[in-house]
Amino acid sequence: MDVGVIGVGSMGRNHVRVYSELKSVAHLGVCDVNMQAATDIGTQHGATAYKTVDDLLNHVDAVSVCVPTQFHAAVARQVFLAGKHAFIEKPICATAKEAQTLMACAPAGTTIGVGHIERFNPIVSEIKKIVTNPLFIEMKRHNPASARVTGSSVVEDLMIHDIDIILNAFMKTPSNVHSVGNGDLCSVLMECDGVPVALSASRKASKKIRMIYIEEEDFTVEGDFMSQEVTIYRKPGQYQFENERYVQENIIEKVTVNKVEPLKVELATFISCAQNHLQFPVTPEQAIRNLVLSEEIQAGFLPGVV
Repeated sequence: MDVGVIGVGSMGRNHVRVYSELKSVAHLGVCDVNMQAATDIGTQHGATAYKTVDDLLNHVDAVSVCVPTQFHAAVARQVFLAGKHAFIEKPICATAKEAQTLMACAPAGTTIGVGHIERFNPIVSEIKKIVTNPLFIEMKRHNPASARVTGSSVVEDLMIHDIDIILNAFMKTPSNVHSVGNGDLCSVLMECDGVPVALSASRKASKKIRMIYIEEEDFTVEGDFMSQEVTIYRKPGQYQFENERYVQENIIEKVTVNKVEPLKVELATFISCAQNHLQFPVTPEQAIRNLVLSEEIQAGFLPGVV
């Protein structure tokens, strides 16, 4: 397929790089309000830089929308009017209401996906095979400060990844949502289908953390999204005291994970779905549901969030 990328900021540049490596992509185009940036990344990856979004849309079958979130709705609407397949980076729009309005004008017969990239991290599918009856789930996503983030809270920027995984991979219905924090730090305790779920996210950390921790009756599972490693801790085989010290023996299993670049799997899946007129695994409806919970979380500590 002929594919385009609209917006060549940090995420957009990664989309251009990955598309240039996919055999399923024939012609690659890019567009940005900064024409020089578009030309430079195009030269680097063999893509054609176009001056306007409309010009780009005349030359491609599908696009990635990688502009800042506040412009998602306007740019995606242009893509919809052109009848092209659309991949919209997360969050789908600035608000759930804006996203619902946008999707009301989505063209029939096109593939529309949303970029919740961690859904394509291989540890998610591996942990889903292991977990059957969770008693407690905790997810942490902590980052050092980044100059690339402007105009969005830590919930929309980081925590929404874990919200997506909780609601669409492991649980269904959130309730009793309690949150504290500010624009850069957030801690959440809620129930999902009766299971306690704890989420935390930060843009002030000195250590980068991307983890999931799940307890069941007979074992605990821990996953690292960065190293793509999954570890199972079985219940201790025996408890004892030795030399006045408490000692327990655990069985620790390292799960074999086929490590991949999640973005490459995600975009290859999008192209395949577009070619075959299939629904992308991360649907706009799921992305809107993620935003609804994000807004409920932010309403606990950010004035003006509904």
